Amino acid sequence: MNTTPSLAPSFDADRILQLARETLDVEAAAVVRLKHHLGDNFVQAVRLVLASQGRVVVMGMGKSGHIGRKIVATLASTGTPAMFVHPAEASHGDLGMIQPMDVVLAISNSGESDELNVVLPMIKRLGIPLLAMTGNPASTLARHASVFLNSGVEKEACPLNLAPTASTTAQLALGDALAVALLDARGFKAEDFARSHPGGALGRKLLTHVRDVMRSGDQVPRVTLASSFSELMREMSDKGLGATAVVDDAGQVCGIFTDGDLRRLIEKGIDLRQSTAAQVMHPHPQTVSADALAVEAAELMELRRITSVLVLDAQGQLCGALNSNDLMRAKVI
Repeated sequence: MNTTPSLAPSFDADRILQLARETLDVEAAAVVRLKHHLGDNFVQAVRLVLASQGRVVVMGMGKSGHIGRKIVATLASTGTPAMFVHPAEASHGDLGMIQPMDVVLAISNSGESDELNVVLPMIKRLGIPLLAMTGNPASTLARHASVFLNSGVEKEACPLNLAPTASTTAQLALGDALAVALLDARGFKAEDFARSHPGGALGRKLLTHVRDVMRSGDQVPRVTLASSFSELMREMSDKGLGATAVVDDAGQVCGIFTDGDLRRLIEKGIDLRQSTAAQVMHPHPQTVSADALAVEAAELMELRRITSVLVLDAQGQLCGALNSNDLMRAKVI
């Protein structure tokens, strides 16, 4: 027998849009309503996790399990070690993965999941703090919990009020609230987030330093104050940066000369053939430290509307040069 549901006899576009909008309204209202459930219990949950020397072990069946896995990923990426243990597998050996220094976060909308309830006595016997996220304050799970987090919703977005929709959205939002509160309490910063995401765009922006992408050594265009204009132009052409640093005999940066400076001098009709670098350079150029983040150099270029910047070492000596193309190749911008 074919039990696959058949399509509705008529395709009603208005009905489809109406249901979609109602779903979003119901789920948005469910999330907003969670604010009224927050209080000392939520603060206590954060305290328990912060005091733990182990991990947050998240457990949940079915759709709550899927939400639990996402909460684990969010916690782990924001400074709180976490792992997911399937409740059904826990009673067949995986309970050994949970250690006394851990905290268990059990998720169940009804609070009466058989698979969860079977392992609750062992969790209690080990003295492991139990955080319960459920929509039923009178449930077995809520009664056994060290801290109860109310994720209850008035109704599901499903028109049959059966499929977990608003309830799972509420669980997800409450998990995010917990993760955000914990990362702030830990003093977790953007740099910490980048360390757990080294392969992403954020990781590149926050972990790439100027020294990693700058031109260095013979690639850095430089001339002295006494260099002739022809020497200056030859250095710019050879190095292909569109600019050159002008340094004194001690290697200190005195100025910069760019393609834009050349264009402006030509427009003024100035005879450049007898000029020296000291006469045509732009003094007090923008510089950046080699230890600065590459994204800081990008922000400086954007702010000053320039395409190149000179790089200085800890002693203030010229050690590199950087332009916007270098940053684009490194995928910093």
